Amino acid sequence: MTPAERRASGSLATIFAARMLGLFLVLPVFALEAARFPGGGDAALVGMAMGIYGLTQAFLQIPYGLASDRFGRKKVIVLGLVVFAAGSFMAAAAPTLGWLIAGRALQGAGAVSAAVTALLADQTRDAVRTKAMAMVGASIGLMFAVSLVAAPLLAAKIGLAGLFVITGVLALSCIAVVLWWTPPAPVRHADVPRGRLVDVLRHGPLLRLDVGVFILHAVQLAMWVAVPALLVEAGLAKDRHWVIYLPAVVASVVVMGGMFSLERRGYLRAVFLSAIALVLLVQIGLLATSYRPGLAALSVLLFLFFCGFNVLEATQPSLASRLAPPESRGAALGVYNTLQSLGFFAGGAVGGWLAKNVGVTGLFGACAVLMAVWLLVAWPMRSPRARQTAEEVLADEAQAT
Repeated sequence: MTPAERRASGSLATIFAARMLGLFLVLPVFALEAARFPGGGDAALVGMAMGIYGLTQAFLQIPYGLASDRFGRKKVIVLGLVVFAAGSFMAAAAPTLGWLIAGRALQGAGAVSAAVTALLADQTRDAVRTKAMAMVGASIGLMFAVSLVAAPLLAAKIGLAGLFVITGVLALSCIAVVLWWTPPAPVRHADVPRGRLVDVLRHGPLLRLDVGVFILHAVQLAMWVAVPALLVEAGLAKDRHWVIYLPAVVASVVVMGGMFSLERRGYLRAVFLSAIALVLLVQIGLLATSYRPGLAALSVLLFLFFCGFNVLEATQPSLASRLAPPESRGAALGVYNTLQSLGFFAGGAVGGWLAKNVGVTGLFGACAVLMAVWLLVAWPMRSPRARQTAEEVLADEAQAT
């Protein structure tokens, strides 16, 4: 990676990490803390307060992506972060569950994922795109593990309102990163044609990735409806779950590093399909161990899950950005992130319903079926050819001389 690519990757991964840490800090304690609000005894309202964020985000990812194609990535990212911070502070000051739901909805309205991912794609070459996306994926996985450790400790000190204040402050700090650390966005020439949403929706390979990101995040959230209870049943107290999560995430990031050499050798398709198959096998393993869960088996399964998940989290947005026409990159990643958000919402809602009505075996069985469907859908994929713009060729020649 060139110095500019490292700077772009580091700054945009930091934005993702800080924003996701704010979101993840709330999730482990949200249900318990929200129960203290007036009306907090209504499980449906508490579930709405948790899920409304993903729903409003899903509706706005495509408009934000289209706006970033037209008005510029950085402007849209800053606007989205301001909206996200406002929603965080509204949730922190919420006197009732209704206001909390409104604050969470406003948080979701700051849907900058598509614009951030598109900006990262603009500033990196195809040859290093997966490595850049892997930095983002690894930062998200690490923030998830950190939040599982820090959330209960912070909630005991500052409560749910304090966690939302931290979330808002992190969002505002991300604005400083965008303005003063992230490299300037590439100049768009006036004669470059504007992309159309319809072109993205007719693009078969992109649609396969959209199906995949929906299934991956639906399975991820559905899993965590049941995994904590399995760990408790296996004898691990709730405040000790990080002992399993953190090593699994860190070790999986180390393993993921081997993916880059395989991609350079032309094995991207094999790595991608193997990662889907690995997550499928994890669901089958969880189904088998759910009858009598043991810590050793759960530790191995969670490590394998994070290995597959992190590879997919890195390669999917990279593939989407490489397959999308450059003039429609924001729109393509807007559709991609919309399906990701809908996956979060569906995984939480349907996963909870399955766990309640058919038990964890039915939940993991459904997850296994979804992963098998994805494997079939993804099987025809082909690795995209690396492309390089004229400006990149000239820059490479200048650097060589």
